[in-house]
Amino acid sequence: MATEVKIPDIGDFKDIPIIEVHVKEGDTIGPDDPLVSLESDKATMEVPSPSAGVVEKVLIKIGDKVSEGSPILLLKGEGAAAAESKPQTRSEPKGNGAAPAADTAALMQKQEPAPSPASAAAPAASAPAASAIPDFSQVHASPAVRRLARELGIDLNAVKGTGEKGRITKEDVKGHLTRAAAPAPGGAVMTSGGMGIPEIPAVDFSKFGPIETKPLARIKKISGPHLHRAWLNVPLVTHQDEADITETDAYRKELDTQGKEKGYRVTLLAFLIKASVSALRAHPEFNSSLSPDKEALILKRYYNIGVAVDTPDGLVVPVVKDADRKGITEISQELGALSKKARDGKLGSADMQGATFTISSLGGIGGTAFTPLVNAPEVAILGVVRSKMAPVWDGSEFKPRLMLPLSVSYDHRVIDGALAARFTRHLAHVLEDVRRLVI
Repeated sequence: MATEVKIPDIGDFKDIPIIEVHVKEGDTIGPDDPLVSLESDKATMEVPSPSAGVVEKVLIKIGDKVSEGSPILLLKGEGAAAAESKPQTRSEPKGNGAAPAADTAALMQKQEPAPSPASAAAPAASAPAASAIPDFSQVHASPAVRRLARELGIDLNAVKGTGEKGRITKEDVKGHLTRAAAPAPGGAVMTSGGMGIPEIPAVDFSKFGPIETKPLARIKKISGPHLHRAWLNVPLVTHQDEADITETDAYRKELDTQGKEKGYRVTLLAFLIKASVSALRAHPEFNSSLSPDKEALILKRYYNIGVAVDTPDGLVVPVVKDADRKGITEISQELGALSKKARDGKLGSADMQGATFTISSLGGIGGTAFTPLVNAPEVAILGVVRSKMAPVWDGSEFKPRLMLPLSVSYDHRVIDGALAARFTRHLAHVLEDVRRLVI
């Protein structure tokens, strides 16, 4: 008797397109063999077989959208009715537009790319249909090559393989991309369709000296399209200010000394999160997103703060949920736990969803200012660098004060310069006196 195999629990994801079907009718499969691959804007997931058996009927095809409980196939064989296993999420993230942060927490280590920047930015009339996912089922290529082709927007059906028995290699895919971007006869430039932007011509650097080709980390390969999409779609402006955190940092050191005795640290990030919530409440436009039709603002009445963390594999952005309901101590403990999970590669999808505002800190490294990219669909992001002692005039004399540079990038379609200045000044005002954090 055949058993219906369904999509297992995949978190909050719904209507995820199928990008690969790994089996066909009549195939004999074992436990945990991959059945299909799903791709959301946050992760690529392989759904494994719950048991051994023979595929009697495949109920889906490439391009279909599925959710938890959607039937995949009919499996015939002993043990086919075993409990469903969890989907295997590949370890890779979403570009948040934030810069790396040694003392903060950031991009997901289990992420895959969203649709390419070109398709995301193209007019609706010319955008490809949601189900128009290339069918590589008849192509002789490895999963890694298929994934590379999807990321580069290349149809493998048009690529000639040079590997054994006509197998398509990564070099074949890269060569196809180079030929597509090469100048056409008569001086015309071929483009890859990215809003008419021509590709940068390929260069053989080995002609000029020794080279080494080092593959990009999966997180960087995945975050790249998100960063590109944000850069193309968001009219970005950055406002800069600074806060006098002399007293606040002295108080932070007291709390940190107490926290170390109990096994956690108190960094300035916890104060930045609380100050951000205060500024978001006073200026709700910063805690919003544009509606899909760009005709309205969706104002969020909750305060989830994404924080960027620098990990050995790249940038990830976990989220501190309901930050308005938590104190400095609770936030510090949560940040410690999230940072450890990020470094160990154990962040789950739920840890990285739902942010309304993002903080990217380079304070543990240095710098004087930078321009963080807005993590769309959010409309603003805060970037901070290392604080420094500076002489500040108090009306009668210069005194040494600890000054923290602040950089707030924002979507100019939603926020104008005056509002950005007020928001950043509010943020600085609260950071300068910890008593305002409890108001």
